[in-house]
Amino acid sequence: MKTSLNPPIIIIDDDEDDHYFFKKIFQKLNTLNELIFFSNGHAALEFLKTTEVTPFLVLCDINMPLMNGLELRRHINENAEFQGKNIPFIFFSTAASRDQVQAAYDLNVQGFFLKGQSFDEIEVTLKSILDYWKLCKFPYA
Repeated sequence: MKTSLNPPIIIIDDDEDDHYFFKKIFQKLNTLNELIFFSNGHAALEFLKTTEVTPFLVLCDINMPLMNGLELRRHINENAEFQGKNIPFIFFSTAASRDQVQAAYDLNVQGFFLKGQSFDEIEVTLKSILDYWKLCKFPYA
């Protein structure tokens, strides 16, 4: 994988309405990164295995069909191709149990956030996530 000036943000969520909200929020935040959407972990994993570009970050829902977020993260951790790539993987979900949050951190995710109930709450959380990772230094930068 190679880096680019504004690498893409990968969003994995099975709710098409959330895709729309994410697009609107990232536009409002003047995000220059391309947004690439997937509705399940399986499709996202296939993309990540074949892309030449290292994504800026991955935002992933936890409850999805075919392959849930925890299964996706487990596959990424087990795939030698991803070792040393330092792609921030963040869960961004509508709801989560204590066990799901623990399982996520056991898989070395970089964050777990709940979406919130309104457009404004989602925007505040996404802005915080973006601001943090824009300031963070990476070994390949």
